Amino acid sequence: MSYSTPRFILAGLSGGTGKTIVSLGLARAFTRRGLKVAPFKKGPDYIDAKWLGLAAGCACSNLDPYFHTDAILHSLLWHKAEGRDISLIEGNRGLFDGKDERGSCSTAELARMLETPVILTIDCTKMTRTVAAIVQGCVGFESGMQLAGVILNRTAGERHRSILSKSIETHTDIPVLGMLPKVAHNPIPERHMGLMSDQEYDGAVYGNEQKALESIADLAEEWLDLDAIAGIARSAPDIASPEKALFPDASSKGKVRIGYVHDAALWFYYPENLEALEHAGAELVRLSLLSGAPWPELDGLYLGGGFPEMFAQRISENTMALQAIKMLAVSGRPIYAECGGFMVLCDFLEYGGHTFPMTGVFPVGTTFCERPQGLGYTEAVSIRETPFYSEGAVVRGHEFHYSVCLDHASKELDFTMKMLRGKGILESQDGLLYQKTLAGYNHTHALAVPDWAPRFVAAAQSGKELS
Repeated sequence: MSYSTPRFILAGLSGGTGKTIVSLGLARAFTRRGLKVAPFKKGPDYIDAKWLGLAAGCACSNLDPYFHTDAILHSLLWHKAEGRDISLIEGNRGLFDGKDERGSCSTAELARMLETPVILTIDCTKMTRTVAAIVQGCVGFESGMQLAGVILNRTAGERHRSILSKSIETHTDIPVLGMLPKVAHNPIPERHMGLMSDQEYDGAVYGNEQKALESIADLAEEWLDLDAIAGIARSAPDIASPEKALFPDASSKGKVRIGYVHDAALWFYYPENLEALEHAGAELVRLSLLSGAPWPELDGLYLGGGFPEMFAQRISENTMALQAIKMLAVSGRPIYAECGGFMVLCDFLEYGGHTFPMTGVFPVGTTFCERPQGLGYTEAVSIRETPFYSEGAVVRGHEFHYSVCLDHASKELDFTMKMLRGKGILESQDGLLYQKTLAGYNHTHALAVPDWAPRFVAAAQSGKELS
């Protein structure tokens, strides 16, 4: 059976064209009109996705052809859009930019796979008629993709906007859905990984993140044709209901208690990763490295990515939390850590000319660098059995880190993952193991590694039965 799923993809010609601000404005503007918005982000991303979720008042999910099969993409879209009025999918990078010269895993490829109309955001700084040539080139570049409209961003004034719209109307059949003026400042500041996270944002311009989102929605209401954009979304073809649920349910719920640190220091978690653990039978407990609250008894621990370097002093001073993590590792409870979580598990973290002690689970340290040290899609193979992966398992993920591993030359380190694509911790090695603690720079998505959550819960259950 097929169901109507109004949807559109908002794409750009490159990063930095303003598509995220436009996405946020549309998500909040549609929400203010009483529509239930299902937000999605194409590609591996946590920060833009978090802001989209705030703008829509609904958790944002990621859609990516590199992680997910066609069936999973359709199933994820269907499940998350169910009961919502409109789905907004923000693309990443340029519309046709993928992992190779063929544009594999690009936003355009996702649009074709999901039969979703595309609205293109274009930075029109110092351009007029050339924009029409760009639009016409995008229309004819690849078959099977529907370019349904354009939004012109950073326009300089009424004369500029008039020439732009007349050029596009004269030379293309693509409608102009709005023209945004240049703004004096970015309402959401940026930092070394993109937009500043909502948990760090102090609202220096508008008071707080909600006021910033409201101001962006005001721009969208004033300058964009929301009715036309909604009409494009409704023109998308129906989607067939999936044959099975996203996650199989465990025989019993809440049989183990798995903690996950979610605070301003560590908060990079795909919602599906947490859902997968719950469906596998875990009771999840939210924790903090920045709070003095005592931790409960746990059967396992999940440490996601984030910005531990920005809070290194506060983390190092929270000896109670650091000792709790160390005791879990020493006792053989399973711990899974990604990127920032790996940094917390090391002996120390260097940042800003200072060295801060961490948990000391692994006898190495990390230091923060000015430039990215690992960036992009990854593929790793598990070279032996671990609590989380079987030997030979291929794990697709991504990495985006500014830190590197230090003090490793004379240490005997147990790496369990070989990077076929990406850098990992050291010389294409990742998955550092201590007892049942596995850590690395690789981020994974539960729907790309369906055995991860059940194995995690099984390892926690095994440890619980032995204690």
